[in-house]
Amino acid sequence: MSLKILEKKYHRYLAPIQIKINGDQPWDIQVHDRRLYRRVFLYGSLGFGEAYMDGWWDCERLDQLFYHLLKHQMSGQNHLRSLSGLIGLARSVLTNMQKLSAAYEIAEKHYNVGNKLFERMLDPYMNYSCAYWKSAENLAQAQEAKMKLICEKLMLKPGMKVLDIGCGWGGLMRYAVEHYQVKASGITVSTEQAQHIKQNRGDLPIEVFLQDYRLLQGSYDRVYSVGMFEHVGHKNYHGYMKKVRELLNENGLFLLHTIGSIRSSPDGDPWLTKYIFPNSKLPSAHQISKACEPFFLIEDWHNFGSDYDRTLLAWSKNFERAWTELKQDYDERFYRMWRYYLLSIAGTFRARYNQLWQLVLSPQGVAGGYTSRR
Repeated sequence: MSLKILEKKYHRYLAPIQIKINGDQPWDIQVHDRRLYRRVFLYGSLGFGEAYMDGWWDCERLDQLFYHLLKHQMSGQNHLRSLSGLIGLARSVLTNMQKLSAAYEIAEKHYNVGNKLFERMLDPYMNYSCAYWKSAENLAQAQEAKMKLICEKLMLKPGMKVLDIGCGWGGLMRYAVEHYQVKASGITVSTEQAQHIKQNRGDLPIEVFLQDYRLLQGSYDRVYSVGMFEHVGHKNYHGYMKKVRELLNENGLFLLHTIGSIRSSPDGDPWLTKYIFPNSKLPSAHQISKACEPFFLIEDWHNFGSDYDRTLLAWSKNFERAWTELKQDYDERFYRMWRYYLLSIAGTFRARYNQLWQLVLSPQGVAGGYTSRR
């Protein structure tokens, strides 16, 4: 198919969703290399993202561009699925992309790219998950509100043994220990995260282990997982819930904080999978509830996905502000990749294509009922 025909095809596709090629709206696509059309035709969303990284096109408001694209895709139209995307789908169906031997790949590809980057981008506690903006005016306040919300939902009390599955840079463990006097243990597959926690825990009762969740042993009063379930994979949801149930005391509580998809699907976005989160897959509500059924009663299900839009924009602003310093360690292609990542994902939450869920789960039900916190 010729470039001229492909160009007309994409003009027709974009016109009904108020996106113009080389238009003057902030969310319009500015094409610098007409080979873009064939690249998108052949490689779908992977080719679209790679072409942006290579400077083939630009957009002033990437978040708004993806808002328009995703709102349209929710109506059933998807012009960014390609042969390479279909191959990736088949691979996800036929193999376990999140097997134990691949557990550390996500750390090497993403979480170990440099603590300085995340220190400049995140809040003082270094929370790398959705903040809670209900009464907050800035990122730091919103992340503290999120941590407090989680601790209150878990009904933490002094002396409790708490497990953080996928503990990031340890901010939530530190907050829980400082404000609720618990004893916290965390696991991560990132050497950079583990090193940061060890260097910053001081005399607090916090321990961190470099290991996969499948190797965990012990007994805990409370377990939580924030922004890690997205890396578990649909073939492992049952095993994950079984493992958490084995670790949790009979009267314990488990809080699951995860990005969620509006549809059940075995694969993730090809560009995000290749460049940002290898082997990641967003769970659907059906997949989560099915995995929980043999092991837990769902006490509470809280959706505040629209808050992730605002969180990602705050991270993007921090990243842009720090780029003068960060570019000493990263090249221009990384800058475009990271910008594309943060702003495109913001658009998915604005379109309500992705959700953010917090579930509170109990092994046998809280006696007298559970009181939801908001």
